Amino acid sequence: MAHEITRHRLEPKRRSLTVKEKSRITPGMIRILFAGNDLADFASLAPDDHVKLFIPSQAGQGERRDYTPRRYDPVAHTLTIDFAMHDAGPATRWAIEAEPGDRIEIGGPRGSTVVSPTFDWWLLIGDETALPAIGRRIEEMTESTRIISVVSVAAQVEEQTFATRAHYETVWVHRPLDRANDPAPLLSALRTLSLPEGDGFVWIAAEASVARAARDYLVNSCGHPLVWMKAAGYWRKGVADAHDKLADRSPGR
Repeated sequence: MAHEITRHRLEPKRRSLTVKEKSRITPGMIRILFAGNDLADFASLAPDDHVKLFIPSQAGQGERRDYTPRRYDPVAHTLTIDFAMHDAGPATRWAIEAEPGDRIEIGGPRGSTVVSPTFDWWLLIGDETALPAIGRRIEEMTESTRIISVVSVAAQVEEQTFATRAHYETVWVHRPLDRANDPAPLLSALRTLSLPEGDGFVWIAAEASVARAARDYLVNSCGHPLVWMKAAGYWRKGVADAHDKLADRSPGR
């Protein structure tokens, strides 16, 4: 069966949402459940989609930040977004201070990149900022899918569990947050892996230098085809609102 990557354009509608619930799923991850009638026609076709959060400010200017739709309930009209406490940016501060009843506006997703469920296995690589997309993909996979995840977090208390029908293996890498831009711990874990037989799709998202190092290792040392890989730098240490698309050279482009 042929593998496909298709891109879908979505209406980037601006929506007004209300904080319904807030919880801390790990010491470094806040989960917020948003509700609102504006979600009635919301669509997110891929686990690594992004919505734009319009962060309010007293000065009236505001900030915009991209976040993953962690879970959407089309019946209840609710949207879950997880906030990694890896920096002190405006979105992080807003999530820390948010209370039920607070309002915020979002836009998007503008589009979705959908990978066909035809691969023999998946390898998901990331850090705290990638966990919402990784968790969503693991939970949405079918029982016939084999998934391996390799994720860097600050400590064991930051590890998450996911309910899934897929055959799932996980490797957690512990390193302090001040080393989140150091590729060495993640690369050390990758070198211990034996990739399964058959065709696999690799998805990578982390601090830009770490994501780039992981991509280069898998392509240059392991021989994984770049065409069946998607890699992105979700953030860059010391740079506000940075996002680098490192590899997305599929036949569907």
